[in-house]
Amino acid sequence: MGNGTELTWFKSSHSTPDGAACVEVASTPGSIRVRDSKQARGPQLAFGSQEWAAFASYAADR
Repeated sequence: MGNGTELTWFKSSHSTPDGAACVEVASTPGSIRVRDSKQARGPQLAFGSQEWAAFASYAADR
């Protein structure tokens, strides 16, 4: 996947306009990628579909 910049990244509509505290999410055939919006070339977390679904469900309940 290289450095991830070739992926289509999405940011929540609840993100702040300045992007100071945001993450971005991209989908690949084998994983969901998450990165810090301020560091586009920085490290990424990769989740399988089941792990991502569990995380998203947990986060939605908070």
